[in-house]
Amino acid sequence: VRLVESGGGLVQPGGSLRLSCAASGFTFRRFDLSWYRQTPGKERELVAGITSADGITNYADSVKGRFTISRDNAKNTVYLQMNSLTPEDTAVYYCKAQGLVYWGQGTQVTVSS
Repeated sequence: VRLVESGGGLVQPGGSLRLSCAASGFTFRRFDLSWYRQTPGKERELVAGITSADGITNYADSVKGRFTISRDNAKNTVYLQMNSLTPEDTAVYYCKAQGLVYWGQGTQVTVSS
């Protein structure tokens, strides 16, 4: 199993980023997928999730209305569109297939002026 996150970077408050997570080594379309984030000294936080069968999404209250999770089963990729970013969104972002223990290396998002 391999999960490779990308798309992070430095962005100004109010800006946008689109994260991608390319997956391999498992039957991607059969798994619910999630994005998590973590800052130093804090536990990893669930940000957004999307189901396998019908693409139902859910979001943490802190990102609802600003972030959008989506998936492309043909490309084995899950995305996180992040808009109206604030400094509180600064973290390392990880994707995960629910039910599997594997994590990628994460991608750093820094929101700062």
